[in-house]
Amino acid sequence: MTSEAFRALLARKTESGQAIALEQITEADLPAGDVTVDVEYSSFNYKDGLALKGLGRILRTFPMVPGIDFAGTVRASDNAGFKAGDKVVLTGWGVGESWSGGFAERARVKGEWLVKLPVGLSTRQAMAIGTAGLTAMLCADALERYGITPGGDVLVTGAAGGVGSVAVRVLSRLGYKVSALTGRRGEADFLTGLGASAIVDRADYASPGKPLAGERWAGAVDTAGGAILANVLAATAYGGAVAACGLAASSELATTVFPFILRNVALLGVDSVNCPTARRLAAWERLATLLTEADFALVTHEVELEALPALAGDILAGHVRGRTIVAVRPHG
Repeated sequence: MTSEAFRALLARKTESGQAIALEQITEADLPAGDVTVDVEYSSFNYKDGLALKGLGRILRTFPMVPGIDFAGTVRASDNAGFKAGDKVVLTGWGVGESWSGGFAERARVKGEWLVKLPVGLSTRQAMAIGTAGLTAMLCADALERYGITPGGDVLVTGAAGGVGSVAVRVLSRLGYKVSALTGRRGEADFLTGLGASAIVDRADYASPGKPLAGERWAGAVDTAGGAILANVLAATAYGGAVAACGLAASSELATTVFPFILRNVALLGVDSVNCPTARRLAAWERLATLLTEADFALVTHEVELEALPALAGDILAGHVRGRTIVAVRPHG
């Protein structure tokens, strides 16, 4: 174990809540794992915004390095599945919550949590996808496994956000006719550029509605929860399905059984944190095939570690477009 210092964004418990600061730490400050990774890129997700703001009880112990995902190069390994020089990506498994995360220049984790990067996918591209993009792909997979095929209209809620923007791009690439629900009408050009064929005003779905509405959607990816999810279920066509993966609007769901027992609608829960490795790897490989560098450029912008505390409020307020890549190591 080296005593060399490296930069980390660290959350510490204070009398008034928590404090976030860029500090110098060493490997002695990292948890015991069997693979050490030189982190090159992380990304900034909704859950990271909650963590940095001290909301939602995301951070379980202190001090803690937040950051729920990262990509980089294996520095040292006691795990037979990995060797120094391997390019890897990590999402989920409680990293950045109860285990030191990706907002540091080095991480030490359990090898079973890592995935080797698919051929042709760089560490930067992996974080252009990140947790949000992986979740979007898992949602598309869930709809496909249920039998929702290209042809009918599918809806993506929170479409201008991290999960939503990648979901719009992936579903359109898979041949679906995608409608994008957003409260940010100024993002219409961005969303149509990703492949959306129509823009739906969030206001039409944000208030409690009827138990059943007109059959409009063959399927949907929902990142919002709350009244939006209830209204999407009510407007899903017979035999349709909604893949639910988020709670940006609310964790509550006030609905009726009517969509399920009268229209045979399915509500499919999607989780990327504890997703089995085989399904996770398959999703990464599909993303590497479906998305191009032009796609990454469309949905991402890049910041450095120092910028993250100020961005937390923006991402929680829904003011961040697409995906935010975090360059963990300074350029130049």
